[in-house]
Amino acid sequence: MSVFAHLVERLAELLEPLFHGSAAAAAIVLFTALVRLLVHPLSRAAARGQKARTRLQPRIAELREKYRRDPERLQRAVLELHREEQVSPLAGCLPGLLQLPAFFLLYHLFSSPAIGGEANELLGHRLLGAPLGDRWADALSAGGPFGEAGLVYAGLFVLVAAVAAFTYRGTKIMMAAHPPAPVADGGQQLPGIGAVTKVMPFMSFFTLITVAVVPLAAALYVVTSTTWSAVERAVLHR
Repeated sequence: MSVFAHLVERLAELLEPLFHGSAAAAAIVLFTALVRLLVHPLSRAAARGQKARTRLQPRIAELREKYRRDPERLQRAVLELHREEQVSPLAGCLPGLLQLPAFFLLYHLFSSPAIGGEANELLGHRLLGAPLGDRWADALSAGGPFGEAGLVYAGLFVLVAAVAAFTYRGTKIMMAAHPPAPVADGGQQLPGIGAVTKVMPFMSFFTLITVAVVPLAAALYVVTSTTWSAVERAVLHR
């Protein structure tokens, strides 16, 4: 924690000539971009997996015809086909899971009053007047929704809502164009895929809740990463 805190402080010092009092916030955005660059190869692999699943649809249709009287054998054949082609229906979750350590590190860094036995100086940093260690509830208590900190959160909520709407629309279009293939008579799908299909388009809106309850520093990470994801998905899946 103390090592990472020192790195954030050093990065903020380097960015201070450009961003002045919001240098630490800019450092968090830059840190998020670096994390996303590191996991970008996995995001590309997930996009290739999505295209591979689409390519397998005709072969799955053939298996369905071949084993139409044996649903269990059909399901095993489809799962085996996915293993042979090294395609996982849930591969797209891996980039997000690997980002969780960075998110929790920022969360704890800007939630702890002391680091390494000393006062946490990072809590004194701000974004346009909003303390990076405060939450939305703190902003409302300090000056209301139209106070200095409240307006910062309002801007984040607007940005997140716009990105979520863009992601929702793109996900709906993609899933309508490439629905999961049924693997048994009666339209049965791979286990768990039906639930994922229903929930997936709404996942981006959950970011609004996250931004509201975590420290502003962690909220910046979430907003930056979500925006990156929307742009990345639009490019990789075009």
